[in-house]
Amino acid sequence: MKDEELMRLAINEAQKAYDIDEVPIGSVVVKDGIVVGRGYNRRETGKNALFHAELAAINDACRNLGGWRLWQCELFVTLEPCPMCAGAIINSRIKRVVYGCEDPKAGSVKSVIDLFELPYNHKPEVTGGILADECSALLSDFFRELRRKKNNS
Repeated sequence: MKDEELMRLAINEAQKAYDIDEVPIGSVVVKDGIVVGRGYNRRETGKNALFHAELAAINDACRNLGGWRLWQCELFVTLEPCPMCAGAIINSRIKRVVYGCEDPKAGSVKSVIDLFELPYNHKPEVTGGILADECSALLSDFFRELRRKKNNS
């Protein structure tokens, strides 16, 4: 599968978050072109700061593959990872990260800081901007709708 096809799967996960009034961020972990982990943002519904899309997808992949080392895997996520998720990516040894749109407020692989450039024991390859307009539009639509709901109540 191509990067765009795999990012569309992450967008499908993000749509699941959108549908339950969560910030629409989705992620998939892929090994040899096969999805081995899926996740979407559930911080509000789960009432847990750790319920980010990437962490859910990494957790799912570890369960499905039977181990914590994901060195043969790629992670696709609709929004540039935050510092917590970048740390989980480093610790799980994911070989490549592909993200959709940049996050100027918390992005930690390019926008605010590049944690992968620090002298940690693992440095994944990074590709950004895959279907960025679609990923960004999903977030913009969500926040526009949220503001509209707030103003109408």
